[in-house]
Amino acid sequence: MPTIDALSERLSQYLSSPQIQQVCRAYYYAEQAHEGQRRRSGEPYIIHPLAVANILADMHLDHQSLMAAMLHDVIEDTGVPKNALARQFGDVVTELVDGVSKLTNIHFESKEEQQAENFQKMAMAMARDIRVILVKLADRLHNLRTLGVMRPDKRRRIAKETLDIYAPIANRLGLNSLRVEMEDLCFEAMYPMRSEMIRKAVKAARGHRSEVVNNIAASVRNRLSEVGISARVVGREKHLYSIYTKMRDQRKSLSDIMDVYGFRIICDSVDSCYRILGAMHGLYKPIPGRFKDYIAIPKTNGYQSLHTTLIGLGGLPIEIQIRTEEMEAMANHGIAAHWLYKSESDQASGTQRARQWVQNLLELQKSAGSPIEFVEHVKVDLFPDEIYVFTPKGKIMELPAGSTAIDFAYAVHTDVGNHCIACRINRQLAPLSARLQNGQTVQIVTAPSAQPNPAWLNFVVTGKARSNIRNYLKSQRRSESVALGERLLNKALDALGKTISDIDDQHIDLVLKETALPTFDDLLEDIGSGNRMAPLLARRLLVANKGSDIDLEDMEQSPLAIKGTEGLVVNFAKCCSPIPGDPIIGHVSSGRGLVIHTESCKNVEEFRNNPEKFVILSWDKDIDSEFTVDLKVYLENRRGIVAELASAITQAEANIEKISVEERDARLSVTHLSLSVHGRKHLARVIRRLRTIRGVNKIVRTRN
Repeated sequence: MPTIDALSERLSQYLSSPQIQQVCRAYYYAEQAHEGQRRRSGEPYIIHPLAVANILADMHLDHQSLMAAMLHDVIEDTGVPKNALARQFGDVVTELVDGVSKLTNIHFESKEEQQAENFQKMAMAMARDIRVILVKLADRLHNLRTLGVMRPDKRRRIAKETLDIYAPIANRLGLNSLRVEMEDLCFEAMYPMRSEMIRKAVKAARGHRSEVVNNIAASVRNRLSEVGISARVVGREKHLYSIYTKMRDQRKSLSDIMDVYGFRIICDSVDSCYRILGAMHGLYKPIPGRFKDYIAIPKTNGYQSLHTTLIGLGGLPIEIQIRTEEMEAMANHGIAAHWLYKSESDQASGTQRARQWVQNLLELQKSAGSPIEFVEHVKVDLFPDEIYVFTPKGKIMELPAGSTAIDFAYAVHTDVGNHCIACRINRQLAPLSARLQNGQTVQIVTAPSAQPNPAWLNFVVTGKARSNIRNYLKSQRRSESVALGERLLNKALDALGKTISDIDDQHIDLVLKETALPTFDDLLEDIGSGNRMAPLLARRLLVANKGSDIDLEDMEQSPLAIKGTEGLVVNFAKCCSPIPGDPIIGHVSSGRGLVIHTESCKNVEEFRNNPEKFVILSWDKDIDSEFTVDLKVYLENRRGIVAELASAITQAEANIEKISVEERDARLSVTHLSLSVHGRKHLARVIRRLRTIRGVNKIVRTRN
């Protein structure tokens, strides 16, 4: 069982006496606060904070982190308020403790929402001080070590949450030793039998392998001494969870995985790393395509190493990692190596990357609609597989595997993503949805008037791109809904001889109270998106009491003018594809806003007698938008006739969006065209031009 005296002795190796005294003071304060509390295993509660502090001491973390570890459950589990803690230990330690503490005394709809909210709060605290997550990860690791006393269902839930969020975060921050232990403990909690079987098999295989491992290690050491390089050579053990995931994902048997022999060569300088690589390639033949240089281009979490796979005697694959002592510390302790090795040289990049990632979390948090959405975005960004692409100026950008040019644009800057219209990959124009490959140079073409397209959500992979597109579309949809709501309400009031300016604040407040909406804009948004009826709200706004002498039936309906540029809240029905010049009517659809049909469309019959949902419309005089219309052209089979159709349409200044030919018989065929036109007059001009072509028998405008 850990004791404060044993911890103090360990801390004396790297902390000063006054700092150790502060850690001890935090311990005694926590011991008093947790007096009488016991863990589920029956031991005194203070054992847990002490164990968490020991884990952080392994990483050589500073005294403030260790104090926060001692006190991390005080605010949450005892009656000590936050300000009392601040008076005793200062603001820095208190903020660390508060960041780790869960949200309590708040009612949540579900367990998922509560966990998401807790994680969101912790991410905000991380942005202020990265040590929050280190204390939290140590706290989680000790909880996993003592999972045995929990109910099996709770064990599985905690293990799943750790594998989903905390182990990937540890990986993202380069805390490899901590991640490996976490994953193995979670694997044991979720699949005890599988874990036990693999453990026994690995133990048995280790005995058979020892001779081969010793022989390879000896030949590697001999080669290094021949070329005059001093380095440590150690065998590399695969941990249970990584063996299991390889067996599951790559459909490999245990013997296939155990047949690969892993070694790590640790030397004193970067120069030696490359010399060792040359020596190893001279000793055994390298497998082409299996060499990776993470020293020149480090991984996102700051990991650096040279990786190569060789074919040894008897065709045995040998995986070798070559790195310096600092890189080894960075690989195992990640951002914590910043405290472990005080030198800023090699670690600066890893620490900088971690801070940049946390900054990105903060951006995601601002644009996420809900905590659950935020956690979803973070999960996407935690997947470790990454690709490296270049900007036109040669800067390296790291992105998750499968990223597109849109993801790249948002990684450069949110504004670049929002105004992106095209991209060049290796100087060639390419679709925005094209998946990027390692080493490509990507250039983004922007336009000030461009805006995100909802279709991008189908192929972007980064959380930053996804949340920014959603956020932009939400705010755009809101402003469009408010504008349409204002027009619909004004139209309804106009029929009653009033305007919005005639309504006093008292009536507005009364209606807002009734509808439980915070602002008048929210009310207009509800009208514009079809969730509330404008005529009913017009009456409600005009009268203070419920009884009204205004009858909806007596309203004079003046048409609402449609410009065609209203955006997401005005939809043109696919069934009849209305275009300017067609007589049109609309109905208000919940969530979609205003849906526009032609007057003769069968689908609006049910709305005609419902004055609340039915809106009389007209086209605005100044329309320069383009509208899609479908034509069916019956023509004789003649070589080149489709090319003549296309040419005639271009001459009439229309655009072909889609064309398909369906053969009727040997002599006649039917061509289906989707065209972009400005209105009925423009369509008539196109049809006249098509009729002049020899072989065109009949042209019909189709409606679904």
